[in-house]
Amino acid sequence: MENMEFTINAIYIACVVLFILGLKLLSHPSTARKGNTLSALGMLIAIVATLLDQNIISYQWIIVSIFLGSVIGAAMAKYVEMTKMPEMVSLLNGVGGLASLLVAFAVVISGEEIDTYILVIVLFAIAIGSITFTGSIIAWAKLSGEIPKLVSSAATVFKGQAIINFLIVVSIGLLGTLFVLSPENIDFIIYFSLLCLVLGVMLVLPIGGADMPVVISLLNSYSGLAACAAGFAINNNLLIVAGALVGASGIILTSVMCKAMNRSLSNVLFSGFKAATSSTIEIEGEMTPMVAEDAFFVLEAAQSVLVIPGYGMAVAQAQHAMKELQVLLEENDAEVVYGIHPVAGRMPGHMNVLLAEADVPYELLLEMDEVNARMEGFDIAIVIGANDVVNPAARDMQGSPIYGMPVINADLAKNVFILKRGMSSGFAGVDNPLFFKSNARMIFGDAKDTINTIIRQFSD
Repeated sequence: MENMEFTINAIYIACVVLFILGLKLLSHPSTARKGNTLSALGMLIAIVATLLDQNIISYQWIIVSIFLGSVIGAAMAKYVEMTKMPEMVSLLNGVGGLASLLVAFAVVISGEEIDTYILVIVLFAIAIGSITFTGSIIAWAKLSGEIPKLVSSAATVFKGQAIINFLIVVSIGLLGTLFVLSPENIDFIIYFSLLCLVLGVMLVLPIGGADMPVVISLLNSYSGLAACAAGFAINNNLLIVAGALVGASGIILTSVMCKAMNRSLSNVLFSGFKAATSSTIEIEGEMTPMVAEDAFFVLEAAQSVLVIPGYGMAVAQAQHAMKELQVLLEENDAEVVYGIHPVAGRMPGHMNVLLAEADVPYELLLEMDEVNARMEGFDIAIVIGANDVVNPAARDMQGSPIYGMPVINADLAKNVFILKRGMSSGFAGVDNPLFFKSNARMIFGDAKDTINTIIRQFSD
């Protein structure tokens, strides 16, 4: 028995090493696939080792679950579009939270005597798991727009919301205390869980869609913390370490993204972007449209081109066309680089993944500070579906809801081409003065079609 326990723990250590190596490799697009494979291999080994360690009587439903999970996971990886990736990540965060919730709940209803400190950990796992699950579902609904009549992508606030949340938190604390004092009364833990599920909804509802990248990152951290707590509850060392890794990395990423928006986490969670105040802010200038054929002549003479991608590029699936145009520009002796804002898109690293899919060299993906330092030297800045991350109102208009948020200063380039379907504002709902700058040209239409038109001009 002791030899078996030693063997299992040795396997767990090997799995932890695979997880850490996987995270390290995920830090660079050229090694990300290998890192993902190593992490998945570590998890597979961990699952097998755990099943062998627990003296399970029947593996029938476990095998069925593994098969179904593998099929669903493979189908999602193959068929989910890149534009839907943020929603999928949000759902996966929710599934992780639900798993931790169920594990912790199983400990409670097992009928075994549980020490007080384990009861507290179980409550923590249930609370964080429940909040992660329902919060992720609401985040998915806000991003996908599948149920707009029930969940709006904008911040949902109502009178007395803070008071209701306070009462829910107090009730959760009271029920948790009663359960620790009387663990035999299952009703306490049931009501505790239900209120935690409600709290998850209430916490994410008032957060606007523009803050979803931060929320997704935070929920990912929550799922790790819930898993870590569940590991303590069932005395599984590997689950503790794996959960801690996910929780810590999620918190670090959340902090980085908040810094990129020049906002505190509390500001993101409890205030959000308010409705646009463009009606009270006068935007001067005149919008100047341009057709793709005319844009070609300017691009043909350009020596340096900056591409600033946003969620609109994902919607148009224009990354492959942009890579083709990049090659043509480089053959024409022009330098082409990409400016990546930390919160561009709907999830952390969204633009990096899109461009990696199109085989754009990672060395060409420059951070915001790097491109801003040389912005005035770019002949052309091509903005593809980005809006809030290039909005000069964040820099120049104190009355703007996004004032103070660091942005890519595209308006300082010699010429700016803005590829958009229409004049709608970005996800934050804030009008963009960039559209009316004298050096900016609006090229309306599908970004992929626009870029392909320019490509044809190069080929003629």
